[in-house]
Amino acid sequence: MRVAVLAIGSRGDVQPYVALGLGLRAAGHDVRLATHEGFRGLVEGSGLAFAPIGGDPQALVASEAGVAWLESGRNPVAFVRRLAPFAREVGLRVAGDVLAAAGDADAIVGSALALAGYHVAEARGVPFLGAFLQPLYPTAAFPTVLAPAGDLGPLGNRLSARLVAAAIELPFRGLVNGWRRDALGLPPLRGVDFTARVARERVPVLYGFSPLVVPRPADWPPQLHVCGWWSLPAPQGWAPDQRLAAFLDAGPPPVFVGFGSMRPRDPARAAEVVVESLRRAGRRGVIAAGWAELGAAGDDVLVVGEVPHDRLFPRCAAVVHHGGAGTTGTALRAGLPSFAVPFFADQFFWGARAARLGVGPSPLPARGLEPARLSAAIRTAATNARMRDRAAAVGRALAREDGVAAAVAAFTAEVRAPRPARR
Repeated sequence: MRVAVLAIGSRGDVQPYVALGLGLRAAGHDVRLATHEGFRGLVEGSGLAFAPIGGDPQALVASEAGVAWLESGRNPVAFVRRLAPFAREVGLRVAGDVLAAAGDADAIVGSALALAGYHVAEARGVPFLGAFLQPLYPTAAFPTVLAPAGDLGPLGNRLSARLVAAAIELPFRGLVNGWRRDALGLPPLRGVDFTARVARERVPVLYGFSPLVVPRPADWPPQLHVCGWWSLPAPQGWAPDQRLAAFLDAGPPPVFVGFGSMRPRDPARAAEVVVESLRRAGRRGVIAAGWAELGAAGDDVLVVGEVPHDRLFPRCAAVVHHGGAGTTGTALRAGLPSFAVPFFADQFFWGARAARLGVGPSPLPARGLEPARLSAAIRTAATNARMRDRAAAVGRALAREDGVAAAVAAFTAEVRAPRPARR
């Protein structure tokens, strides 16, 4: 079967789909992964066919509009309002690239930002499966990952997911319907949001996170599959470069601090806060430069570029990260204490989930972060024996999961299952 896998976003948004694509290929499928040009090396280096999707997420994050979007925090109204202008700008180009990449596929698998694949699948009469890294379907068990508050009760939790989904989709409804008409020859959409169509049309969704961290809600329909994290195999023969190896060997295990694709408005100040916090806590640190290009100097800190987290984390005392879904999973699987410094969107959700597991302190929002609070959390994560034992136990449990295998099995079952006609 020819399978098109569509992924849009940062490296953390794309890498899990490379792992999923490799699993589908091992099951005998011909897989093409469509994503941004900047990830061509990642895709082709893994042995998958590549197709381009327009847009440069790193340039977006570095722009004033992108920084303002990140500053929306967990406010869903600001999230949508600041997303809309640049999403409209690139939307039709991305949709055209998706059509070109997936037009000859026998099945289409799309991330939450690549739902143009849903419409292409409808036009071609082939199966579409959502493949999401966040629990986006409404449930009474917890509110939407963009909720600005805690538990809202069963009704409030379900309503929050429907309202946010509709708020994100409705500003683009005219653009989407025009593309459906002009490019695909399809009628306009019915219903207010994609989650309603998931229920009405029994659209299968593969979720790339662990049921240990987010247990599958009892009120979810059967075509929603919580599979486990989708992780690439550890790179064969990887070893730290000379600088990193020397630093790791020169003292006790350091604390890793990295914010991935997140970019604070003042990266220099953010780096100062991180370094001062590490020193107040009495810990050495490995700092990932990330898209913010954080910098630091001193014998007790080392700034690194891209390194495989699953190889580096086990050599650290604790992990401080931005709360992205994939990084959260990698930190948990490493079996050492960790906590999040969330910037926006679902990062608050993942930070809270990790803290609920008992593997580290509560998340500290990036906005307004100061050395006093960050140093105290670092000290706790690096020295608390109960957290260390709990993190090790969670890591052992996650090591027994195979999220890619579970997702491939669900994909196989779902593409063979009959579906109601779209209407």
